[in-house]
Amino acid sequence: MSINSTAVRIDKWLWAARFFKTRSLATDAVDGGKVRINGERVKPARSVKPGDKLDIDNGSTEWEVQVLDLSETRGPASIAQTLYAETPESMAKRQQKSEQRKFFQEPGEAIKGRPTKRDRRKLDRSSW
Repeated sequence: MSINSTAVRIDKWLWAARFFKTRSLATDAVDGGKVRINGERVKPARSVKPGDKLDIDNGSTEWEVQVLDLSETRGPASIAQTLYAETPESMAKRQQKSEQRKFFQEPGEAIKGRPTKRDRRKLDRSSW
């Protein structure tokens, strides 16, 4: 999956490494400051090289990864995972957030669809 060039656009790499479902979502995230290279906010056309440290927030999960390899094309997930290595601190943080979500449930999570008046009152009472 590796290519011969020494650098790839950050938005293409994020899409190829499967952090974002579409390249336009990756571009929007980079524009919005959700992706940083070596601690710096960057533009979507910025090149990423092996050895760069990326901080990625895709809305639901945050990663801190080291770029190992480059790719401009999206392939199987098994190959995409070889493009980066997640830091141990990042893995621990994600594990901790996962456990917190398991123990704390959103008040409206049990309600399916649009809440009824009774459900709405119940939600309002629980938020006080």
